[in-house]
Amino acid sequence: MAIKIHPTAVVDPGARLGADVEIGPYAVIGAGVELGEGCRIGPHVVIDGVVRMGRRNRVFPGACIGLDPQDLKYAGDPTEVVIGDDNSIRECVTINRATSGQEQTRLGNSNLLMAYSHIGHNCQLGDRIVIANGVAVAGHVVIGDRAVIGGVLGIHQFVHIGSMAMLGGMSRIDRDVPPFTMVEGHPGRLRGLNRLGIRRSGLADLDDGAQLRQLQQLWTLLYRSDRVMASALAAARQLDLLEAGEQLVAFLEASTGPGRRGPLPAQR
Repeated sequence: MAIKIHPTAVVDPGARLGADVEIGPYAVIGAGVELGEGCRIGPHVVIDGVVRMGRRNRVFPGACIGLDPQDLKYAGDPTEVVIGDDNSIRECVTINRATSGQEQTRLGNSNLLMAYSHIGHNCQLGDRIVIANGVAVAGHVVIGDRAVIGGVLGIHQFVHIGSMAMLGGMSRIDRDVPPFTMVEGHPGRLRGLNRLGIRRSGLADLDDGAQLRQLQQLWTLLYRSDRVMASALAAARQLDLLEAGEQLVAFLEASTGPGRRGPLPAQR
């Protein structure tokens, strides 16, 4: 359980390292960094600023975590990056800290961030998310649990991505993506329910399949009827919503409210 630091690594004495941490050649670890037990930090990784990382995270060569946000408003505030447990942060990933005050950029547990992906300032990511190679996530983006983000796409600032959403590679994501849905295209358009992700999660088997059947009912009401979104949401509220249905309806209600970019439309 001893800490292993390569002789060429630069580790500030103020950094806090948990048991069984390994730091590879030429890595740089700043004074405000906390690494939990069992973390593996690869060669040429830079972790600086205020970064609190949980247990058993793997950071691959060239990744940069906790550096200043790419935001002209940044004035040097001691903002943070907070990372949970069991994440895999692949080659040359960048995760910027937040912009002002006591704000944070957050990454949950058991996520896979593939090579050259970027997580901008103030982003909030949940658990078990897969982000493919070359994805650019702008500032203030929220991504829910189990979302799958295809490669080489961009997500506009302030966009929300719902749980179990699947985004096709090279799409343009400039508005909110509801949970349980699939998006593809430039501009991005909703294509249907993410049935594969729903089945893999076990949700399709709950309540003898009632959760999935209600999601399909809601999809038809929201995107295949002649109702405008406000009318469709009002009609959805008249149903006896199950957990997944409630999550979908609540997301869309919030998305169409003040301060949000609104949901992506469906392909007609």
